[in-house]
Amino acid sequence: MAAVSLVLRGVAAVGLAVDAYIHLKLAHQYSSVTSSTVSEGTLFRIEAAAATIAALLVVFWRHVAGDAFAWLTAAAGLAAILLYRYADPGTLGPLPDMYEPTWFADKVWALIGQAAAIAALTPLLARRRRPRSGNPASTG
Repeated sequence: MAAVSLVLRGVAAVGLAVDAYIHLKLAHQYSSVTSSTVSEGTLFRIEAAAATIAALLVVFWRHVAGDAFAWLTAAAGLAAILLYRYADPGTLGPLPDMYEPTWFADKVWALIGQAAAIAALTPLLARRRRPRSGNPASTG
């Protein structure tokens, strides 16, 4: 089971690293898309920072809170890619209008990285939530 956990953590970390790299690489291109509060470039930098922290937590901390943060970071990024690819919600509160109805290589790689992280972290989180056999709290 330890080997499976290491592989899953490696997949999650690589997926998050790809996500971070792509968002940081593209941030300057989206800095001109702004609301009155924040630019899309700034949001890309925030996503890159969150994904970097998440990858480090998955590899070095190995705690359910870090895994949950990493899962939520990847899920939020994936949701944003899909929402703004397939829907045009316009400006949402402080967020700029980020609608972009096209696919291109970097967007696909970010999506793959996020999806891989979610797929790898889900069993790690699910395993921790199940009571262990022989645990007095699980009988009853």
